[in-house]
Amino acid sequence: MKWVEMSTHNCPVQRALAVVGEKWSLLVLRDAAFGVTRFDDFRRHVGLSEAVLTDRLRKLVAAGVLEQVPYQEPGSRTRHEYRLTRKGWDLWPVLMALRQWGERYEGEPEGPVVHLTHRTCGAAVRVVVECPEEDLALAPSDISASPGPASQRSA
Repeated sequence: MKWVEMSTHNCPVQRALAVVGEKWSLLVLRDAAFGVTRFDDFRRHVGLSEAVLTDRLRKLVAAGVLEQVPYQEPGSRTRHEYRLTRKGWDLWPVLMALRQWGERYEGEPEGPVVHLTHRTCGAAVRVVVECPEEDLALAPSDISASPGPASQRSA
């Protein structure tokens, strides 16, 4: 079966985009990965309205990407911090790949906005698709696609 003959109704990319495909959701996840946890800090740093942020946080919590953790400042009501779950942390390579692409094709002429380096050796980090058996970076031409057990023929 050729790619164009396969149905896309259960495509994992499509399903992932249903959860994190909105611009603001990805920016909230970016900030959460870098340690932002509180509503006001997200609102101020990402720069979106209270209503939109509330909606995105609610959807990300419902999807299991973020979790709410209660906290209380002395003399204040209980509020919630938002922290990445394991499911949320599994989006880290996606965010890094988007950052890498953005720097290459949409970046500032003077260079990167942020340097992300390996703490141990100081080398710049990058996202690659690799073969785990050969520890080898792969190009699209090195990869073949074939129908999996959940594939269906398109109508």
